Amino acid sequence: MPNRPNAASTRYELLARELEQQIDRGVLRPGDRLPSVRQTCSSRGLSPSTVFQAYYLLESRGLVRAVPRSGYFVAARASGTLLPEPTTSQPQSGSQPVEINDLIFACLGTARMRNIVPLGSAFLSPTLFPLDQMRRALISSMRRVDPWRMVEDLPPGNLQLKREIAKRYLRQGFAVATDEIVLTHGAMEALNLCLNAVARPGDAVVVESPTFYVALQALQRLGLRAIEVPTHVREGIDLGRLAQVIELHRPKACWLMTTFQNPLGSLMPEAKKRDLVDLLARHDVPLIEDDVYSELYEGKVAPLPAKAFDRRGLVLHCSSFSKCLAPGYRVGWATPGSFTREVERLKLTTSLSGSIPVQAALAAYLQEGGYDRHLRSLRLSLQAQRDSVFDAVNRSFPDGTRVVRPAGGYFVWVELPTGVDAMALHAAALAQQISLAPGPMFSAQAEFRHHIRLTCGQPWSETLERAMRTLARLIDDAPRDAAA
Repeated sequence: MPNRPNAASTRYELLARELEQQIDRGVLRPGDRLPSVRQTCSSRGLSPSTVFQAYYLLESRGLVRAVPRSGYFVAARASGTLLPEPTTSQPQSGSQPVEINDLIFACLGTARMRNIVPLGSAFLSPTLFPLDQMRRALISSMRRVDPWRMVEDLPPGNLQLKREIAKRYLRQGFAVATDEIVLTHGAMEALNLCLNAVARPGDAVVVESPTFYVALQALQRLGLRAIEVPTHVREGIDLGRLAQVIELHRPKACWLMTTFQNPLGSLMPEAKKRDLVDLLARHDVPLIEDDVYSELYEGKVAPLPAKAFDRRGLVLHCSSFSKCLAPGYRVGWATPGSFTREVERLKLTTSLSGSIPVQAALAAYLQEGGYDRHLRSLRLSLQAQRDSVFDAVNRSFPDGTRVVRPAGGYFVWVELPTGVDAMALHAAALAQQISLAPGPMFSAQAEFRHHIRLTCGQPWSETLERAMRTLARLIDDAPRDAAA
């Protein structure tokens, strides 16, 4: 179990606040290099982790930018100031039935067409993945596969791949036993199996507001009710409100993304993750942690999942290789803690097993040692793409827009000027062959009608630049809802 003092949160916030004041006062000007992490550690007696967190926080606010192998620099501002951050959600209290599928399918139906600029897609460009290396690993593993492995690797899955996954947990600073890892058809199956293990029809489950629409689809399919809790665009779910919800409504579980939440991009600080796990443990509430974007961080320090602070087996951690290595291979996993045997049984009675050759190919690729090299390249590409989308919003979108730059993942959450309807904008953008994800997709109550999610998953190009300018024009010309 990592030993991370709670006081670290205060130290990094104080450092970030001091540097932000120096930027605001013009002491540090656009293009100036911030003191190196080593210099700051030496001069202030801080740990590298604390300094990195402060710099990540400044970066998430668009105040500084990281330059590979050069350090952190004060970011240039297109018009002297950045657009403000989106406001924190204020969902209705109480549990709500979920009826969201029709809206989601309608919005996503055209987003996969090749002639559509995919600013609404949830997928990265396939050009960002080492597909040739994965193909060779698959061919090689098929030549060497032992026929008996087709039986031996039934749930919980390929032992060597589970060992490789366990090693990655260990590198983050905490241990997960291989027999706690259940391999699945992507993270979506892992999440659904975990939800099945802890909740029954009619139960209430806490989700963030806004939340990823896959969570809402899972709740609707199982006949569960959603309790939406306010979520900050940088630091995640409001723990004070969550504590109140637990006392009043006794939810059966929470389904949260604590690292680079979709759609907000928020990154919950480690001290807050610890507090979250402690809060849920006091009330015996399981946490289903959707952690598919954790490898897509900036800098050199990987953010810990909430699972790292779990002492009672109440955190059911779910992830996959789909967002960072091999989207079409559909290999994910769950580490369900005290619910492991139940998740294994559910896996056996639903899909029986994943693809044995594909699991073996992934294990072989991870053993060869090219994964971390690929991840370093992918992270740099996504950082540049996030900067491009964020800069385009700040440069082109009209007054009244709010936006925050995330410190990882590949989504940017935009609050539109008051009265601009996201669904109408979605339709107008599609007419111009541009997709976006309208805010109501991310709420059981179809809220966020003046918000959109933009994807940073495509290499920046003149096509994307034109699409962003077109979106800006459509927002500027959009009729305003007088009732907003």
